Amino acid sequence: MQKVGAGETAWYAPLLNRRMLLCVFTGFSSGLPLYLLLNLLPAWLRSEGVNLKTIGLFALIQFPYTWKFLWAPLLDRYAPPLGRRRGWMVITQIGLLCSIATLGFLSPTVALDSIVWLTIAIALFSATQDIALDAFRREILPEQELGLGNSVHVNAYRIAGLVPGSLSLILADHLPWVQVFIITALFMLPGLLLALFAAEPAVAKSAPKTLREAVVEPFHEFVTRAGWREAVLILAFIFLYKLGDSMSTALATPFYLDMGFAKSQIGVVAKNAGLWPAVIGGLLGGLWMVKIGINRALWLFGVVQLLSIFGFAWLAWLGPRVAVGAAELAQLALVIGFEALGVGLGTAAFVAFIARATNPLYTATQFALFTSLAAVPRTFINATTGVLVEHMGWVGFFLLCAALAVPGMLLLVKVAPWRATTTTTHAPGRPA
Repeated sequence: MQKVGAGETAWYAPLLNRRMLLCVFTGFSSGLPLYLLLNLLPAWLRSEGVNLKTIGLFALIQFPYTWKFLWAPLLDRYAPPLGRRRGWMVITQIGLLCSIATLGFLSPTVALDSIVWLTIAIALFSATQDIALDAFRREILPEQELGLGNSVHVNAYRIAGLVPGSLSLILADHLPWVQVFIITALFMLPGLLLALFAAEPAVAKSAPKTLREAVVEPFHEFVTRAGWREAVLILAFIFLYKLGDSMSTALATPFYLDMGFAKSQIGVVAKNAGLWPAVIGGLLGGLWMVKIGINRALWLFGVVQLLSIFGFAWLAWLGPRVAVGAAELAQLALVIGFEALGVGLGTAAFVAFIARATNPLYTATQFALFTSLAAVPRTFINATTGVLVEHMGWVGFFLLCAALAVPGMLLLVKVAPWRATTTTTHAPGRPA
């Protein structure tokens, strides 16, 4: 075993500091409500007889994730009693806990309109929470830990998805939906504990002096720093890099159901099969980013992310299962495991790129702007997925998703050159 001498740091040491633990909490709190909207909500609606086209249109309720940059300056400018980051975290997490629990008291067959409004509220609370959590995480991480910290965040984000995407689906086969949603809502408590007991970041205490400064300066600083041409390329890359991946998973749970798998099988096999590849791959990827840099990670992890989409196409090509045995479950586990690895790696590098693109003086607004742009495909383009599947079939749909993943990879030549090796602080798209 290699010994660590004086002045040397063990390769795993960055994983053991307190900041990484905080990133676990931010990821879990951020991921749970989004995965509820992406996985549990479609499964609930489908099991209650709602048609696929309507379920696809439910992607539009996620519009707050796209427009959150509009009210992000308010979170930069105004500080609730617990602080500019922690105060907003508490407010949004209490809102999420209550609204998620309330969802189970409604029936899709008689109160679909009320469900739409309540899920919009969940998306609004969730998007606002993300503004505070992203700013909090960016402000506690030093530059050299951005890749690893965001990798830990993404892994915790995906682990949180196992609650609505696995545990809740299993419970739905044995409990009424009202109890399922109450239990799911209680998993917001860890994030609430983080907000109550963590220290407020030092940078967060320096709020903009006016609302105008909070609104105008983040945009002015970004364009001035990068230049118009590079700024446009960066924004285009943020929009396109996750486009194909996001579309391919938009109707994942209904796809598994249409392939003949039961809700319990999806919960036990499909979701858990993606846990360890995502966690281990993501953590190793984060540590690897410390060595190779964010730029090369975007290239390498993006290729894996692209190839994982073809796994869905292969599963669809095999067709619906009349009977599900060990072989069929193994096929499902293989596809989901590779998808979890690819998306986990790609997302970790992507979020690290976004964090690097922000200036700590305007964290909330700039981070919200970039992540809002990244959410556009998931919110608006994904609303067309139900229609596309009905016209193209599942195989054609997944091949289209793979094709749409290519333009984002091509932009890496400009925004994250492979051969760039030196670091430029707060210069997005430049050497990492």
